Amino acid sequence: MHIDSPQRHVLVTGGAGFLGSHLCERLLSQGHRVLCVDNFFTGTRRNVEHLLGNARFELMRHDVTLPLSLPTSVEAGIDRIYNLASPASPVHYQHDPVQTTKTNVLGAIHMLELARRTDARILQASTSEVYGDPQVHPQPESYWGNVNPIGVRSCYDEGKRCAETLFFDYHRQHGVDIRVARIFNAYGPRMDPKDGRVVPNFIVQALRGEPITVYGQGQQTRSFCFVDDLVDGLARFMEAEPGGPGPVNIGNPEEFTVRDLARLVIELTGSSSMLAFAPLPSDDPLQRRPDVGAARQMFGWEPRVSLEEGLRKTIDWFEGLLSSDRLRAAVPLPR
Repeated sequence: MHIDSPQRHVLVTGGAGFLGSHLCERLLSQGHRVLCVDNFFTGTRRNVEHLLGNARFELMRHDVTLPLSLPTSVEAGIDRIYNLASPASPVHYQHDPVQTTKTNVLGAIHMLELARRTDARILQASTSEVYGDPQVHPQPESYWGNVNPIGVRSCYDEGKRCAETLFFDYHRQHGVDIRVARIFNAYGPRMDPKDGRVVPNFIVQALRGEPITVYGQGQQTRSFCFVDDLVDGLARFMEAEPGGPGPVNIGNPEEFTVRDLARLVIELTGSSSMLAFAPLPSDDPLQRRPDVGAARQMFGWEPRVSLEEGLRKTIDWFEGLLSSDRLRAAVPLPR
């Protein structure tokens, strides 16, 4: 599917994060102008410093829980908004759960109001977490989910669910042109080694020769989507014509147990690490696999990067990171 478009002026919230920085790269490579907005809670300037010399790239520090004030000339030119701002790992979103909810709810409102004023198309980066611990497998977009609304993960789960509600209400009530993408377990270079997700945890532990921490017996399943595929899906969804609001699952439908992932990481790193088992966290989903039929039908997307290929690229990046001066001191891993 050909998705080239005229030069856009694109605003990316959370643009200095793991996923956002890759999206900014892609948009710049397509000739667009990019305004990257981030409060640097989980994102980092390091992720986008190689873009700062590009005349079409601008970096702005801002927290989306507050209204975004832009010069009139800049605001008027914005025609695409990607709302990616939110901590995405349990370690980060449980650090300040009230702020996590505010980021997802108030951030959605402020970006939707901006889209309403500028008549811009806006994409919400939602999550597979809206399905909770699913009782339907694989998960189609029609599934309403099985979420614990008062659990320790609900600040993120329910924050994203509320953001989806706001997007569809702005669409119905105000005619805002929306896209809602549900992201499944993205991984790749620029992940935070301390964010507590399984891919960076396993890779860092394996590279250090430390025991690989597997929660439960490691039989819970996940579907891991390499960041290049994920960003390609978001960009295609945004520009699909004719398109629609969604929601649309973006993820890799290949399913792996966490234990299989640990063994593959050990194999690819040549590590001597052994598996160490720990209690399963509260409300941790037992299975997760997207039905991506809607993405395939709507904009011709499906992932192309295998788990082994994506892990090799991610391991190479972590090897460079761990040997750099920035991480000469040991990086403490979350418990």
